Amino acid sequence: MFLKFFQSENSSKLFFGKLKLFNLRLKSFDNLLNGMTNIETHPNAVITALTASEPEKILEKSVLLNTGQKFPLIGFGTYTIQGSKQIFDCIDWALGAGYRAIDTAAVYGNEEDIGKSLRTLLPKYNLTRSDIFITSKLSPKDHGANKVYEAVMGSLSRLGVTYIDLYLIHWPGASGVPMDSKENKKLRTESWKGLEDLHKSGQLRAIGVSNYTVRHLEELLKTCTVKPAVNQVEFSIHYRQSVDLFKLCDSEGIILQSYTSLGGNSHSESLLKDPVVEKVAESLKVTPAQVLLRWVLQKGYTIIPKSLHKERIEQNCQLDFDLNSARMKALNNITTRMKYAWNPDTIV
Repeated sequence: MFLKFFQSENSSKLFFGKLKLFNLRLKSFDNLLNGMTNIETHPNAVITALTASEPEKILEKSVLLNTGQKFPLIGFGTYTIQGSKQIFDCIDWALGAGYRAIDTAAVYGNEEDIGKSLRTLLPKYNLTRSDIFITSKLSPKDHGANKVYEAVMGSLSRLGVTYIDLYLIHWPGASGVPMDSKENKKLRTESWKGLEDLHKSGQLRAIGVSNYTVRHLEELLKTCTVKPAVNQVEFSIHYRQSVDLFKLCDSEGIILQSYTSLGGNSHSESLLKDPVVEKVAESLKVTPAQVLLRWVLQKGYTIIPKSLHKERIEQNCQLDFDLNSARMKALNNITTRMKYAWNPDTIV
């Protein structure tokens, strides 16, 4: 069979091309273990999209989800942004800067204001609903077969849309259930089945998870009929997800998305004032926030930076520069380790 395969020159080239890619991936995972991965050594889906020659601008770059949808590498995060005027202004600035993805959640309490803002602002920028990628999330209080349908209908109603591009299980645990209770597993399994049904109906174009560990994901992959498209997790220079999670998501075609890339509301100063980050930023004539966000992208994660300020909203998506191997090595070697958000490892 091998001999017959190699009778064709094209087949031979294809085989050795795949072998080269396989070896490159093996080498890249070794680099991951050493914390040395950069855009030259690990061509996962996000990095492949990041380094593609077309489209040229990073805000126009996207990665394909397992549903075939285009998922922008950069989205606008809305956690803690509250109030109709503040939401309107931030969405206005984000759309003006070129963002075409908006991340929200039921627990953020801003879906309705986001929906109203989009209906007013999309015509201003000659955009339609199909030009915008909206992500929302299931509240932990809405886990379970009896709640998930109404929860999704609520998000659709508040946003004023007929479909949501991506809907995530926000947290692997259910509100009011002890962290060590097996009831969490039962309820999130029921929730996923409900999301699968809503995905098949077209109301949720893609479904995924947030804060899922390797254990949670492996459990889900054993029973699901629709694989999660995205796993949104905490990831920053100070808090790095395990190599095992990265490898599992990469092998299963699950896109990793980073939140708290800048340390969140309370801890951003500790990342932004890191002397290594400041030195790299100064050498490139960019801001420390831009360095931190570009680093996350080059590690193979999409990003959803958030800000209440027009200038920072614009800066956070101006990431059309490269962190070369030396700069990536310096950033990778930052030794501070600090988790800034909740810990899903505690959820059974």
